[in-house]
Amino acid sequence: MRVVFIGVSHWHLMLYLKPALENSGVEIVGVSDPNSVVAQAAAERARCKAWVDYREMCGATRPDFAFALGRHCDMAELARFLIEQRIAFTMEKPCGVTTTEVDDIARRARERGVFATPGFVMRLSPVLDVIREAAAGEAIQYASYKFVAGTVQRYRDAGVDWMLHRATAGGGCTLNLGVHFLDLFRLITGSEPAVVGAEMSNATAGLDIEDHGVVLLRSGKAACMVETGYICPAPSAVFDMHFSIRTERHYFVAPDIKTLLISDEGGHRETRSMPTTNMECYPVFVRDVLKRVEEGRPPIANLDDMAATIKLVATAYSMAPLNPR
Repeated sequence: MRVVFIGVSHWHLMLYLKPALENSGVEIVGVSDPNSVVAQAAAERARCKAWVDYREMCGATRPDFAFALGRHCDMAELARFLIEQRIAFTMEKPCGVTTTEVDDIARRARERGVFATPGFVMRLSPVLDVIREAAAGEAIQYASYKFVAGTVQRYRDAGVDWMLHRATAGGGCTLNLGVHFLDLFRLITGSEPAVVGAEMSNATAGLDIEDHGVVLLRSGKAACMVETGYICPAPSAVFDMHFSIRTERHYFVAPDIKTLLISDEGGHRETRSMPTTNMECYPVFVRDVLKRVEEGRPPIANLDDMAATIKLVATAYSMAPLNPR
C-alpha cells in the first residue's frame, strides 16, 4: 500500500509514523509540510522524498492512503482535496474548526464513497472491550472522564504555537482532547446526546482558547461529564486522568493510565492491568485502519461521527463563551 503523510510538523506524527514503518505491507512514498526543514527531517525518518506542497506530492506519488495531520484551520481544505482525488485517509481530529466545515467534508466523503476516518483512536481501547464483555446488554447509566494534560508550554516546545490561538486551532482542550470522550459517550450509549451544561476557563494561560473545560451531557437517563485541561504541570504524555462508567450492574474505574478496576452488584472486585489512555491506542488504530482499507471494509468511525461530535463542542462553547483576560 502506497502511503503518504501530510502536515508532518504535527506533534502526533510519530504516533502514526512509527507503526506505519513497522507494517511490512506499507511503502511510505512521501511526506509533506509547509516547513521544508521539518518535512526533510520526517522524510529521513520515513526513508522517502519530502515535499512542501501536498498536492504536488499526491500528484507525483499517486498514494493509496494518506495520514492527514497539520493545523486545524487547514484540515477541511486538505480533506476536500483528498476526497476529490478519491484518496483514502485518516485525519487527526477535529478535521476542521467549524461545524459547517466538518459537515461539508462528511457529506462529500459520504457522497463519493471515500474511506475517511477521524483519529478517534480510543474507539479501539481495550477498556471498551472489557466493558462490552463484562456488562454485555447492560445500559449505560453514568460516565465521567477527566483527562487533564500538561500546560500550553508543551505546544510551544513542540513548535506548534498555532494550537494556542482560536483562529488556527478552533478551540482549546475541549476541542483537542474532549472530542475523544464526547465520541465515546455517543458510542457506548448508541445515541446522540444533548449538551446540558458547560463551563470554559482560560484562568491559567489567559489565551483566547480555553485551558480548562467541563461539558455535561445527557442521553435519556444516562448522564456524562467530560473534563479536560491544559493545566497539569507535567511532561508530554503524562495526564491527571480518571475515568468511571456505571452500567446497570457494573462499575468500571480507570484511576490511572494502566489500571482498570471492575466492581459488580454482587460484591465482586477485580483489578486488570491494561492501557487506559489514548497513547497506546495509536499503533492499534494504524494497523486497524490500513487493514480496513486493504480489505474494503468501512472505518471504525467516519466523518459523520466527527461532525456529530463537533456539534457537541460547538454547543458547549455557545453555552460558556470564553472571555480572554
